[in-house]
Amino acid sequence: MAESIYRRAAAAGKRVQALGGAKNHAVILPDADLAASADALMGAAYGSCGQRCMAISVAVCVGEGTGDHLVDLLRQRIAALRVGPGSDNQNDMGPLVSRDSLDRVLGYIEQGIGQGAELAVDGRGLIVPGYENGFFIGACLFDRVKPQMAIYQDEIFGPVLCLLRVDSLAEAIELVNSHEYGNGAALFTRDGEAARRFSNEAQIGMVGINVALPVPVASQSFGGWKRSLFGDLHVYGPDAIRFYTRRKTMTQRWLPRKPGDSAGPQFSFPSSGS
Repeated sequence: MAESIYRRAAAAGKRVQALGGAKNHAVILPDADLAASADALMGAAYGSCGQRCMAISVAVCVGEGTGDHLVDLLRQRIAALRVGPGSDNQNDMGPLVSRDSLDRVLGYIEQGIGQGAELAVDGRGLIVPGYENGFFIGACLFDRVKPQMAIYQDEIFGPVLCLLRVDSLAEAIELVNSHEYGNGAALFTRDGEAARRFSNEAQIGMVGINVALPVPVASQSFGGWKRSLFGDLHVYGPDAIRFYTRRKTMTQRWLPRKPGDSAGPQFSFPSSGS
């Protein structure tokens, strides 16, 4: 949809900022504080019921031990997750926005199971007393997801976290870079060299190091790479000013006060003459 809007508007001579889809990854290295990483992932994956463009929907664990430990930690935290109406500030997660959204998320869960992913936590069938007809679903966690699966390729836009396992940071970076979306990504580690490598090599518009939702402050530009953004300028920051303004360049020269003081014909550009 974003690409279609961009093409039609650009063909009409319009300046366009068209934000597309996202499939934001969080890479967890073995040296990371896994408890802190799990806490960060809970908010990033399940905050707003996963209905935000910066949501982390993929966790990439480097090493089998990292993956096993993180799944255990997430299971514990999901069990304590409070789901209910958004009007109650004591709840951690509210409902999906519509019946269509709920049906879409349920359909992806069925696809994930059918394609062989392991549903480690099943949030389906959640009933919130007094809101039996609400669009509620509990937090879902898929383990041992493969890159070719629909739940990995598509933006689900719901409380579904997919966990993949790789053997190295290089493999994790390749996984991130191979996806069609390049919105946001995060790395959890204590290793500064690994953080620098990830920051430099990840083909992503917004990168966080031990920050699960790498949303920049308003003085910086917001936007992704690849199919996550169509147009030359990002949202807010300096790019937003450029988007809503047109530049005008003025070159001035004041003639001498006395007639006849001119140096004669000049054949160079004014900016390069004396």
